Amino acid sequence: MKITFLTVGKTEDAYLKEGIDKYVKRLKHYTKLELAEIPELKNTKALSPEQQKAKEAELILKKITPLDFVILMDEKGAEFTSTQFAAYINKKEVTTSANLIFIIGGPYGFDNSVYQRANDKISLSRMTFSHQMVRLFFVEQLYRAYTIMKGEPYHHE
Repeated sequence: MKITFLTVGKTEDAYLKEGIDKYVKRLKHYTKLELAEIPELKNTKALSPEQQKAKEAELILKKITPLDFVILMDEKGAEFTSTQFAAYINKKEVTTSANLIFIIGGPYGFDNSVYQRANDKISLSRMTFSHQMVRLFFVEQLYRAYTIMKGEPYHHE
């Protein structure tokens, strides 16, 4: 199984890139992880938020195959502890042969077409974080999940 982490826009801050790279490198010992970016839309001042979401949706949906298991990072998604998230990932590895695709949308969230295609939604917190920071939080939690599944000492309870 391969995991793809699909984001709208690039990670711009160097300290976030450095943190993301650190955990992506660590994750190579556990799983195949691909980072994929969809470029931010240009000339959006004339577009409404709904129009922006629709245009982003077209680009997102082009990156997904019918066999992929799509998980949106969404504020209305299921919330897990780190241990529960590890169990979720473990279950997906055991029960599905599809690739897992985790998606972070643009600044206005997802178009309805993306919600309709999604298989699941996960929230990292009830708090609001920048789209840039969520990327680092996600890859760290994915790394933590794998260390929990392997019984390694990274996670403390």
